[in-house]
Amino acid sequence: MSMRPVGLPEVPERAVMVARAAFPKGSLAIRVRDRLAEVFADEPFAEAFGVRGAPGLSPGVLSLVTALQFAEDLTDRQAAAMAVRAIDRKHALGMELTDIGFDASVMCRFRARLVDNGMQRVVFDRLLEQCKDAGLVAAGGKQRTDSTHVISAVRDLNRLEPAGESVRAALEALAVAAPAWPAGQIDVTEFAERYGPRIDGWRMPPSQTKRDRLAQVFGQDALALCRAAWAADAPTWIRDVEAVALLRQVLVQTYIIRGDARGRQVIKKRPTRPGGRLPPGTTRPTPPTDGPAPHS
Repeated sequence: MSMRPVGLPEVPERAVMVARAAFPKGSLAIRVRDRLAEVFADEPFAEAFGVRGAPGLSPGVLSLVTALQFAEDLTDRQAAAMAVRAIDRKHALGMELTDIGFDASVMCRFRARLVDNGMQRVVFDRLLEQCKDAGLVAAGGKQRTDSTHVISAVRDLNRLEPAGESVRAALEALAVAAPAWPAGQIDVTEFAERYGPRIDGWRMPPSQTKRDRLAQVFGQDALALCRAAWAADAPTWIRDVEAVALLRQVLVQTYIIRGDARGRQVIKKRPTRPGGRLPPGTTRPTPPTDGPAPHS
């Protein structure tokens, strides 16, 4: 595969007209194209491509797609789809309105090429340099990556993902072992919407408040399932389903149940501070779909 350094193509006139009409106040993609187009050039990637063979997609274009993908937390398929159906993306990438885009697998191969050639920081360094020139970024000092709050945040995410995944794993197991039983215990439609996709730590809410709320929801759902499974009228074999037993273990290790001022039972995530009584990592299963695999 070869590369012909041309940079971002000119935006077609029709794309400009439609994008400006659809986004009169602009959008992230439009602003990036208008203000930072020179950052996404082809020349810095020349060493990663050959001089013979069929020309590949512009690395400048793919790096812009990657930047927008990261900014909006999209998968490769979603990023490729947005390049086809979103007018502001077509404007940013200089695509004709009738352009059918590219296959999502291109994104993975592009990242692999960057890694193989040590070019992971090319766009970042170019963007940083431009921000410095514009006076948007001032010189700073070194930042420690072993800071306590960094370690704490990572640990918190490592607890949140298994909490949700354990519920999802239990629901999947019950859907096979007892398809009719969950319908009488929980709101199947609500649970299916919440736990249909995999609970992924990379797609957690950005704010601490929203993560705390999500942890509360995971705990309430886990408690509802466990109470139904250990109810007197529940089939005893339900509790023997491995994913259900694992759900109970994660629930006990991650949450505590206390009474509030009104006498109601409230479930809360165990605090990480001293006194939170978190179990040692060797006894915590991670991921919930593989019980024998310990957290540490």
